[in-house]
Amino acid sequence: MSERVNVHDLVIRSSRAVLPEGVRPAAVAIRDGRIAAVADHGARLAADTEIDLGATALLPGLVDTHVHINEPGRTEWEGFATATGAAAAGGVTTVVDMPLNSTPPTTTPEALWAKRDAARDQIRVDVAFWGGAIPGNAPSLCALHEAGVAGFKCFMSDSGVPEFPPLDEAGLREAFAAVAVFGGLVVVHAEDPAALADPRDGGYAAFLASRPPDAERRAVERVIRLVEETGVRAHILHLSAADCLEPLAEARARGLQISAETCPHYLALSADDVPGPSATAFKCCPPIRDARNRDRLWRGLADGVISCVVSDHSPCTPELKHGDFATAWGGVSSLQIGLPAVWTAARERGFGLGDVVRWMAESPAALAGLSARKGRIAVGVDADLVAFDDGASFTVDPSRLRHRNPVTPYEGRTLSGSVQATWLRGQVVDLDGAPRGVLLEAG
Repeated sequence: MSERVNVHDLVIRSSRAVLPEGVRPAAVAIRDGRIAAVADHGARLAADTEIDLGATALLPGLVDTHVHINEPGRTEWEGFATATGAAAAGGVTTVVDMPLNSTPPTTTPEALWAKRDAARDQIRVDVAFWGGAIPGNAPSLCALHEAGVAGFKCFMSDSGVPEFPPLDEAGLREAFAAVAVFGGLVVVHAEDPAALADPRDGGYAAFLASRPPDAERRAVERVIRLVEETGVRAHILHLSAADCLEPLAEARARGLQISAETCPHYLALSADDVPGPSATAFKCCPPIRDARNRDRLWRGLADGVISCVVSDHSPCTPELKHGDFATAWGGVSSLQIGLPAVWTAARERGFGLGDVVRWMAESPAALAGLSARKGRIAVGVDADLVAFDDGASFTVDPSRLRHRNPVTPYEGRTLSGSVQATWLRGQVVDLDGAPRGVLLEAG
């Protein structure tokens, strides 16, 4: 054994490694599933296997903290095997599963154990879990926290499924105060139900008008007041309305612990892209807004008011997408193509791969309490890596997507950037081989 002390399992070299300090040539040495060294590109490093990517970029595996896997209970919508296969194909090596739309929802320790049992032996990437805060379960939140959930999702408006009801003002205050006691995190679907309405018809304009920007802003302002009152850490999910950026920036300037994310579809698409009332692959809540709003979201990313870009992968069966914008299920599935969708739009605006990695790997890992192991190329962290050809392009073909029901608003769009290989703890993910993902606990 002593002869192998300095021999690595694998060395990957790239002239464009995306490191925390910037993009530079580097050699990444891996031993026992962890990064053992990050050296100069030409450094002599003994290894069983060596790969030189040339000019293909080497990224840390992405961390997607907003994924609805729906198993057990609604596995016909999505499941651990298909969702994590799509994740690996898209360069995502860690997902954090949302507490709905599975049944039972992850609102008790027993439901979390059922989730873990369902996931075990199926997952191709590593998986952590959010807990849920619903009316009446505040006494369960500490036990869920101790069981390793990353935090607690709650809704301020109808979630779309009856087993995960929203919290009213008193319920929000109770949940926030309970989570603040043990220093946990709440993540909030922030739309004010009083500002929402039923669409007047099935067209996209009517759907957009039924969920105005003010619904998000009023909800965000309420969350800010409760954060100030209770001292809890809070995160705004899937920010769509750029009108929310001002109150969020002001709250952060006052030292409140509040952050926000947005999603690829809010950054890459606009209301003008929706071709008609039957194009329900574009339907999500909150909605995709106009191009001016999209540009303001990009400024929010540049200014650091928005810290994360995650998928909100929210699939369903094709039948539930039938109809129009008044009747179809709301949710965009983009787990496999989030990276190229964001990169296509980011490079057009002058952002670099380092920005994309910060938004899609480093910051989500930190949000979920996983940054000790995930989200960056650094000594000691898991060797989760992605070879990404940022100069390639492809046309989105739903038949090549790996999530269970390949409905996507990106169908037929040409995107920039292609994932060439994904490594999980130093081994290439074989999408047709045995699953090697593990279950994670946050903290």
